[in-house]
Amino acid sequence: MDAANTGESYSYLGPAGTFTEAALKQVPEAAGKPWRPVNNVGEALADVTSGRSVAAIIAIENSVDGGVGATLDALATMPGVRIVGEYLVPVNFVLVARPGTTLAEVRTINAHPVAYAQCRGWLERELPAHGHLPATSNVQAAAALFEDASADAAIAPPGITEHLELDVLARDIGDNPNAVTRFVLVSASRRIPDRTGADKTSLIVELPSDEPGALLAMLEQFSTRGVNMSQLQSRPIGDALGRYRFVIDLDGHLTDERVADALLGLRRTSPNVIFLGSYPRADRREVEYPSRFDDAVFIEARDWLRGLITGEPGA
Repeated sequence: MDAANTGESYSYLGPAGTFTEAALKQVPEAAGKPWRPVNNVGEALADVTSGRSVAAIIAIENSVDGGVGATLDALATMPGVRIVGEYLVPVNFVLVARPGTTLAEVRTINAHPVAYAQCRGWLERELPAHGHLPATSNVQAAAALFEDASADAAIAPPGITEHLELDVLARDIGDNPNAVTRFVLVSASRRIPDRTGADKTSLIVELPSDEPGALLAMLEQFSTRGVNMSQLQSRPIGDALGRYRFVIDLDGHLTDERVADALLGLRRTSPNVIFLGSYPRADRREVEYPSRFDDAVFIEARDWLRGLITGEPGA
C-alpha cells in the first residue's frame, strides 16, 4: 500500500510491518489512500508541514516506557501541526535472527530503543551479556540483520516473518503482556474535531520562571477547574540547565468551559503555551468530572459578572 505520490498520502514510520503501520490501519480516512513510509518522526512531521502528506501517524507514549521523547520534542519545536486523533496498538515482540542462528549464539541485538526498554527484563534474564545496537524502527532492526553482521538478532513485531526470511528464536519477550503504545494522527489542518464527550486535549507549557511554587501555580489552573491530567511529563528546553517544558494531556475538549477557562489561566501565567489539539479518546471513555464544573456553572458565573458590570436588576 506504500506509494510515492503526494497530496493525499499518509506518512508513517516504515518500512511495512511496523506497529506504526498497524496504527495507521485503524485510521478510517486513510483507507484507500497512498501510505508513505518515513525514517523518523521529524521526516513524518515535515511531510505534513510541507504538504507532501495530508497527515502522519506517530508514536507518542507507551505504557512501559512513558512518553516518546523524540515525538514530544518534535511537536514542541515544529509549529503548524495539530493532533486530530489517537489510536492504541497492543505491543508484543519476538526475537529473530538470520536462518540457522541459535539463541546461544546471540551476543548483540538490534532494537528500537522503546522496544528494547519493553523487553529489558527478558533480555537480562535470558541474555545477560548481550549488547544493544539502536535501530530507527522495529522492522528496520530486523532488516539490518541482512545489511551487516554487527548484530546477531533483532527485536521485532510478531508478523515480521511475513516480510523477511528470519528464524524466530523466542516469542512473547515483552516484559508486560498488557503493553500498549499510543499513536497520534497529526495534521496541518486548523479545524478542531467536534466535541464527543470522550475527548482529550494536549498541550506543551513552559513555566514563567524557575522559582518555588511555579509548577504548583501551573497545576492549579487545572485543579481549581476540575480538569484531570492523564499525562504530565517534563522535557528539557535545551537552552540552559534547569529549563523544562511540560507535555500535558487533559481529559476534556477545548470547547468544554472548564478546559477553556484553564487554558485562559495558562495563557495569562505562562510565557509559552502550545496547543497541540483536542480530539476523541482512543478508548472512547466518557470524561467524568464533578457537577460543579459543568459548562452551565461557568456560563452562569459569567452572566452574573456581566450583570454586575451592566447594573442588571438582581445581579
